[in-house]
Amino acid sequence: MEFDVVIVGAGPSGLAAACRLMQQAEESQRELSVCVVEKGSEVGAHILSGALFDPRALTELFPDWAERGAPLNTPVSRDEVHLLKDAETTQKLPNALVPKTMHNVGGETPNYVISAGNLCRWLAEQAEALGVEIIPGFAAQEAIVDEAGVVRGVITGDMGVAADGSETANYMPGMELRAKYTLFCEGARGHIGKRLIERFDLADGRDPQHYAIGFKELWDVPADQHQPGLALHGAGWPLSGQNHGGWFLYHGDNQQVMVGLIVDLGYRQPYLSPFDEFQRMKHHPLLAKTLEGGSRVAYGARAITKGGANCLPKMTFPGGLLLGCDAGTLNFAKIKGIHTAMKSGLLGAESVFAALADDADGGRELTEFTVAWQSSWAWAELQASRSFGPAIHKYGTLGGGAFNFVDQLTGGKLPTLHDTAPDHEMTPAQDAEKIDYPKPDGKLSFDKASSVFLSNTNHDENQPCHLKLSDPSIPIDRNLPDYAEPAQRYCPVGVYEVVESEAGPRFQINFQNCIHCKTCDIKDPSQNITWVAPEGGGGPNYPNM
Repeated sequence: MEFDVVIVGAGPSGLAAACRLMQQAEESQRELSVCVVEKGSEVGAHILSGALFDPRALTELFPDWAERGAPLNTPVSRDEVHLLKDAETTQKLPNALVPKTMHNVGGETPNYVISAGNLCRWLAEQAEALGVEIIPGFAAQEAIVDEAGVVRGVITGDMGVAADGSETANYMPGMELRAKYTLFCEGARGHIGKRLIERFDLADGRDPQHYAIGFKELWDVPADQHQPGLALHGAGWPLSGQNHGGWFLYHGDNQQVMVGLIVDLGYRQPYLSPFDEFQRMKHHPLLAKTLEGGSRVAYGARAITKGGANCLPKMTFPGGLLLGCDAGTLNFAKIKGIHTAMKSGLLGAESVFAALADDADGGRELTEFTVAWQSSWAWAELQASRSFGPAIHKYGTLGGGAFNFVDQLTGGKLPTLHDTAPDHEMTPAQDAEKIDYPKPDGKLSFDKASSVFLSNTNHDENQPCHLKLSDPSIPIDRNLPDYAEPAQRYCPVGVYEVVESEAGPRFQINFQNCIHCKTCDIKDPSQNITWVAPEGGGGPNYPNM
């Protein structure tokens, strides 16, 4: 199938790009064919974010978004930032000491508590009304690159392949989706984007990319505990020392709250379990007073590309662009990335449309996109926050917070900090202290099995495992003795297990549980695990996340 533009991923950047392309075609009265291919069973099925939303880019795309019924229903009415000092006590930070990037109230336009998945569902409706073809349930598996090194589209994965590689009765070969330009908008640690970065050396001269894992649960809470528009952020307990991160609690609409924990994947403690840190965090009185008596209705987790300006790769290559979180446009200092991802999509669409007007064959490198991106407010945001993450890594939560406060106060005049340590580095198990996590109580805290159930995750068991080991011996022969095989702890849904048997320990991969968070691809200390897309339509089916 041939199109003018193929977009990989129906997230905020991809859908914003699709809509903007068709708007320009309509304005110019030109024919344009745009296809969005999405690996989730439906648009929004794999979308997970906090989320507080800055509507700046949305307003640029659809100034009348409110009249169109965009799902922005709850403006942030109050902001609070708390430092959890221990399991019982907290210290609320005075508003004057909170970095300005974390202020969500005031200004020309309010921020909103939203479901990112529902925003994408709405954007997909707008895109289809403009003439975009959206194909959910098909996973782009690899880029098509011609002999001249130009990206010419993507190949989707075969369907109906059995675990042993044979073809089942439902076999359907993958499709070639050919395009004059291809936009890769796969989200954090996109598996094709990762290969493109390597192939075209897009990260040359940049700091290593940095990631976090973000957890989120959706809760129905009693009416007297619900305060629509209240947004709480915080740091501290249960994370400590060199284990950095922060939590959030947002009061949305429909008597629901979103609670989550973001754990920096640069942690070195091999016994740390981000999932269990999140579960015990909810027992802190500050959070428990909102959640007690409520019911958990959804759970999910996702890697977050958080390196910022210092780590952002080159986003152009012959025949295509790397956009949104596939590149790493999130502004971690604001704990927001949807608006910057959408802005990259808008600029990408404008560069592609102009290029097609000049040369109908396409395929060149869109260097003008780089000029437009680096002249945008989104790039200015990232530049102003370029030291945010490195400061916390270097000086800790309090010291880094103080550095960032002064840096923002002085307009970014402090020296630029860098973090060049890869996230996968770990302390040997023999030098680390084991962590004894409390058992879940089934009221505020839960186990992995019940959590993955709430993510509505499903994969056909009779298909090849999509979690590839470069060397199958490494988990038991190297990672187990050296690091107590941390995959069984950093995975948020129990995909990886070390099973004891008469023949000795065995590494087991329960790929059916995989929620496509990509943490294993990032955090494995031996860099032995590669995540590739499973059969299209598999994975989580997040509602309202």
